[in-house]
Amino acid sequence: MSESARILVIEDEPSLRDHLVRMLEFEGFQVDTAADGREGIGKARELVPDVVICDLLMPAINGFGACRVLRDDPITSKIPTIVVSALSSPSDREKIDELGVQAYLSKPFRNQELIDALHRCLGEASD
Repeated sequence: MSESARILVIEDEPSLRDHLVRMLEFEGFQVDTAADGREGIGKARELVPDVVICDLLMPAINGFGACRVLRDDPITSKIPTIVVSALSSPSDREKIDELGVQAYLSKPFRNQELIDALHRCLGEASD
C-alpha cells in the first residue's frame, strides 16, 4: 500500500528534489533523498526502499552508473526503478532501456505521471 511505501529520490537539483519530496509525502509516501548516485547507492543498500526514483545527469556517480550498481547488487536488484531525465535522444533511450528500469519519465513531467508510474511499480491500481 502506498501509504507505507518508502521511496528513495536520487536527484542532484535541490529545487526538483524538494518538489518531489513534498509531492510524494502529500501522496502518503515515506521519502528519503540522495543528492548524487554515490549517496543514492549507499542509501538504497541501507534502507532497501520500495521504489527508487533516479535522475541520470548527476555528479559523483551518474544515474546510469547508479542504476547499474543497484541492478547488479543482490540487496537492491529487486527494487523497481523509475528514471527521470531530460535525456530523450534515441541513443539515450536505448541506454536507459538497457538499465532494466520499470519506467522512464522525460523532464519536465506531470506529477500525475510520476504517481501513476509509482503505483504501477508497487502493483497498485491508480485512482
